[in-house]
Amino acid sequence: MQRFSSSSSISSSMHMLHAPAAPLAAAHRSSRRPVLPVQCKVTTKQQQQQQQQQQQAATAKGRSTVSSKTQRGSTVSGTKTVRGREQQAALQQQQQSKKRGSRFYFNITGFPFPLGPFFERKTVRNEVVKGQVWTFEQTQAFFFDVFTPVRMTVIKLKSGGLWVHAPVAPTQECINLLKELDAPVEYIVLPTFAYEHKVFVAPFSRRFPKAKVYVAPGQWSLPLNLPNEWLGIFPAGELADGDTTTPWGDEIEQKVLLPPQIGLSKVVKFTEVAFFHKPSRSLLVTDAVVYVDVDPPACIPDEALRSQAQDGWLQRYLAGGRSRQEISEVARSERVEDSREARRTAWARMSLLVLYFNPSDLLTPQASFDAISRRLLVGPVVRTLVYDKIPNTVCDWVDSMCADWRFERIIPAHFSAPVKAGPAEFREAFRFVYDQVGRTPGSSSSSRAGSSSSSSSGSNPFSSLFGFLGGSSQSKVAVKGTSRREGDGFPEADVKVLKGLNQLLIKYRVVFTDAEERAGIGSSSSSSSGSKRR
Repeated sequence: MQRFSSSSSISSSMHMLHAPAAPLAAAHRSSRRPVLPVQCKVTTKQQQQQQQQQQQAATAKGRSTVSSKTQRGSTVSGTKTVRGREQQAALQQQQQSKKRGSRFYFNITGFPFPLGPFFERKTVRNEVVKGQVWTFEQTQAFFFDVFTPVRMTVIKLKSGGLWVHAPVAPTQECINLLKELDAPVEYIVLPTFAYEHKVFVAPFSRRFPKAKVYVAPGQWSLPLNLPNEWLGIFPAGELADGDTTTPWGDEIEQKVLLPPQIGLSKVVKFTEVAFFHKPSRSLLVTDAVVYVDVDPPACIPDEALRSQAQDGWLQRYLAGGRSRQEISEVARSERVEDSREARRTAWARMSLLVLYFNPSDLLTPQASFDAISRRLLVGPVVRTLVYDKIPNTVCDWVDSMCADWRFERIIPAHFSAPVKAGPAEFREAFRFVYDQVGRTPGSSSSSRAGSSSSSSSGSNPFSSLFGFLGGSSQSKVAVKGTSRREGDGFPEADVKVLKGLNQLLIKYRVVFTDAEERAGIGSSSSSSSGSKRR
């Protein structure tokens, strides 16, 4: 009996498949197991080549389709990249914020400006000197989505405790960031009379009840001049010029600017205390100088930057004297997409509004912004309304700091920090007061030529509420003489409103034009300490 061999050749199998039905049936009947029909597909070499060519063509077509789709989607992908990264960064910030605590802080202020934010304040911590100096940045806000940074500086003392300069709003996020330094808060220092710094001292000190509070001399408030205790501030001491007996005296030195009264009331004085941290060679000031960077600080809200980047009604109103036709040709009617360039434009507009109140051109702000950015200078508000009235006192204060302290960086309370700058750059920022009284930087007040009363400017009695607008610094200083200055240092069109306000205050005798002469400070004065003049 024959069996069907599974090892038969393909040709034999094909022969069986094509055999007549009767023999196949006979073979099936004679087999011990059933034989299933086998289907085999025989291809010639030519057919195999055709199949390979078809497969290659299909593969090439698929690649072309994918490439085409990629090219078509590249534009969409490119436009979504920035948004995707920003959304991811925002999500990470939200998650980090939840870990560090709430940003909620309720703060409503009244006359003359409502000082925001009212309900939420983001805190950004930066390490300036490893293990020694940190900054904590929040924002202050006005109308029209205008924000400016406000800064608290924290120094770790040799005792292991923390020394806090100009406290900010004690949100839970801020407190947790401070506690992450793993050191107790020993001292809280109020370096100025200015309201925007003074308002947080009481609530901040309540969060650290064991810390001792020290305040600058000459504290006052309006409309009622209330004592510190009524405002919730209980000082352990008052800061004095050159005092080395303070608990931090061997590490941090101090010099007080306490000028004579500048008008309205005997209590109104523009007080500021500067500090020098010897181990890190850092100069800490509040409102003395400003250095504005081209990029916005990290604490400025993204929503505000996107808003200020648009050519809205305010930008069209402050349009450099352009006609309606010219404005329509320059202003962008479509929404400006978020980008680094757009954010820089927004920050330029914010800075001009903060520093001038009423700048000449917000529609195309670059020229005005170039005049104030990337150089160390005294802010227009503080300069026009305050320092121009007390030039000798300011010169003495600056000379004293530059003669005794060899600082390498400046940390102000506003705008950017730290600023890489020394005594030479600091003096250069105050050249206008030296020129005003005919003094050479570094000389005594006895060498002055002319009278300080020759100045036609006046001071602002509410400068405590403006203090933060004019003082700050940044991380890179580019002071190059007076090549960038126009006239008195600022574009005339930008400072016009400030000068008009100054003349108005003088006209109605709200401020003095001879504050130093009234206090007996003149050519015969040789005292180097402004704090000794009452």
